[in-house]
Amino acid sequence: MKVSLFRAPVLLRSSPFPRLRNLISTMNGSIPISQLGGEALPQRLPSPSMTVELTNEEDQLCTLLDDFAKDGFPDQDDRIECRIAGGWVRDKLLGIQSNDIDIALSSMTGVSFAEMFIPYVKAKGFEVGNVHKIAINPEQSKHLETAKTTLLGLEIDFVNLRSEEYAVDSRIPTKIDFGTPLQDAMRRDLTINALFYNVHTRSVEDQTGSGLDDLKNGIARTPLAPRETFMDDPLRVLRCIRFASRFGFNLEDNVQQAAKLEEVREAIIHKISRERVGDEVDKMLKGRDPLMALQLIDSLGLHEAIFHIPSSARLSGTPGDRRISFVAATLLTYFLYGRPVSELTPLHPKIVENAVKGSGARQRLYLASALASFEGINCHEKKKDIPASEVVIREGLKLGTRNHYMDGVPILLQGARFLSKPAPARYTTPSQRVSIGLALRDKNVSNQLTDAHWTTTLLLGLVLDLVKAVDLEQNVLSVKTACEILQMYNDFTEMVETLELESSIYEQPRLNGNEISGLLGLKPGPWMSRVISDIVSWQLDHPLGSKEECQVWLRQEVEEGRIVIEDHGKRSNEPKGGTRKKVRS
Repeated sequence: MKVSLFRAPVLLRSSPFPRLRNLISTMNGSIPISQLGGEALPQRLPSPSMTVELTNEEDQLCTLLDDFAKDGFPDQDDRIECRIAGGWVRDKLLGIQSNDIDIALSSMTGVSFAEMFIPYVKAKGFEVGNVHKIAINPEQSKHLETAKTTLLGLEIDFVNLRSEEYAVDSRIPTKIDFGTPLQDAMRRDLTINALFYNVHTRSVEDQTGSGLDDLKNGIARTPLAPRETFMDDPLRVLRCIRFASRFGFNLEDNVQQAAKLEEVREAIIHKISRERVGDEVDKMLKGRDPLMALQLIDSLGLHEAIFHIPSSARLSGTPGDRRISFVAATLLTYFLYGRPVSELTPLHPKIVENAVKGSGARQRLYLASALASFEGINCHEKKKDIPASEVVIREGLKLGTRNHYMDGVPILLQGARFLSKPAPARYTTPSQRVSIGLALRDKNVSNQLTDAHWTTTLLLGLVLDLVKAVDLEQNVLSVKTACEILQMYNDFTEMVETLELESSIYEQPRLNGNEISGLLGLKPGPWMSRVISDIVSWQLDHPLGSKEECQVWLRQEVEEGRIVIEDHGKRSNEPKGGTRKKVRS
């Protein structure tokens, strides 16, 4: 099984002759969006071995569990059965190492089992970490009391097999009982996550009858009918998307149809805590293929349910077409990973440099792309306007400031808007170096506090400008317009390099507040920020200028009236020449 991390985007309407369609589109001066995203292929997962190869530590753990079951429960009729459940089994079969092991118990709670197992292991001379009891917390999907510890360098959770029943209006089970392996497997989100490894027989158990085949064939399928699965717990829709994008699997047809149901979309909005939605989105962004995740969200019509904004929000305008988000993510992926398309102007490598190096920057770029339809839209709250994207992150996803999502993505979108179409004619006054330098120093463009880098902001600006050159109905990008935009951004980047501006972006002002106050004989006040801005402009125009030269310049500017400071109503003399700058105290 070959697992492709990027599937061809579904925005392009199906055609029996895709190559002919691409050729015709290119001849007509446009490129199908699928030709961009579909060529982006990061490292693929290895073909599944479909065998479980235990490490020495895992082998020892299985032996300890088997021995304990025999020694602690000599009556075979009452003997407990231990199985490793879920993700560890799946990953082992895929040849992926995992140190996180869930032990599913046939007839004991996890805490009761741990209280007996840990002393048994210690008596055999093994070091065991402290046992932590994880209390029931339905909002975090902790429906049973769990025991957690470390042994042989492995993170181990103990929990009993269970069956669950759900109410119509909640994803939290109303009834949980001890269950059989089959009942436990059938309640899970995907067949590939419902596999067990029996530590006594050292064999994989596929209770659903489909898990092994689905893993081998790259299919994401629910154990039960998908509508029932999703209505019981709508979070499973997001988990299906996440695992499909993580492994490059295809969503089974019935899963897709169920996920598109209006009642399922409403359940995602109303039955799941937004924190859980945000957690799943965060994992998608950190995963191997965020583009495929956004592609699935788009094709299933779930963008509004996932990137949700409260109905009570007072927006300044109507958000753009939700398809914009997927198109933006496709263009972003092309620049980060794609094979160059000969019809398009190559991108200056500097523009993607920071995004390629930093995973945090990539994740913020993909989230910004996902929120591209909110670009330029504000929300009125408490007598002030804030970006609608911030409301989505804060209320719809509740991601907070982790990875600088809430404090970084909205200003990334604002910075991209600020740098949009950076034609040279925009940057001439008072000089090219000063004008571009001030633009790069803008807090929404470069900001060490939010990990914003000017190239990352520029890259998003490029993506959003190119989105405007896409025909969303035909799903094609205008070659002529795209090349003009690409050249514009390349020229801007070359100007930054030619003017050697990078070192000036975070450079401190030549004079600080105390030095300015002492030089001018004035107390600090509101006037100070304007003077500092003038100093920054001066040093951008005089990159080799010293502190002493800056002092001479500032004193002269004030004495000759080109910088006018209003101090408690008293003004300096009128300027003898040049432009007068009035600074209020």
